[in-house]
Amino acid sequence: MDTIHPIVVHFVIAMALISVLFDFIGVVTGRRALFEVSWWNLLFATSAIFVAIMFGQVEAGLANPYGDARNILNIHSTIGWSLAGVLSVLTGWRYVLRAKDPLSLPLAFLGADSLLAALVVVQVFLGDKLIWIYGLHTVKVVEAMRAGLV
Repeated sequence: MDTIHPIVVHFVIAMALISVLFDFIGVVTGRRALFEVSWWNLLFATSAIFVAIMFGQVEAGLANPYGDARNILNIHSTIGWSLAGVLSVLTGWRYVLRAKDPLSLPLAFLGADSLLAALVVVQVFLGDKLIWIYGLHTVKVVEAMRAGLV
């Protein structure tokens, strides 16, 4: 069950960053069809993050963090919940903007998009650090491979 979080979280990362990228490209190029693609990516990222958080909390409960890993895991969890809030607010805001004028985005929304992208990048960095530096949920797999059990 602890392998579901990494699978779902990659969808959230991709959809959130594609949403931001397409917003900026849509504004710069005037290709307003990208706003529609961005909207759907944002909506699905918002839905998927709650699944990612649920399984992330399960995985955090199964992990045995030590030393600095414990602090990083706590920050990673806090940012995860914060991202859920940011994505929810942006999705609601975007819904209202779409209803008013689906062919434009205000500068304030693009600023919030930038905040979203920055939070996602920090979250990815922390998650990677937990896996690749501290080996949470990977050490036993590596040991089993070395022993020829996998």
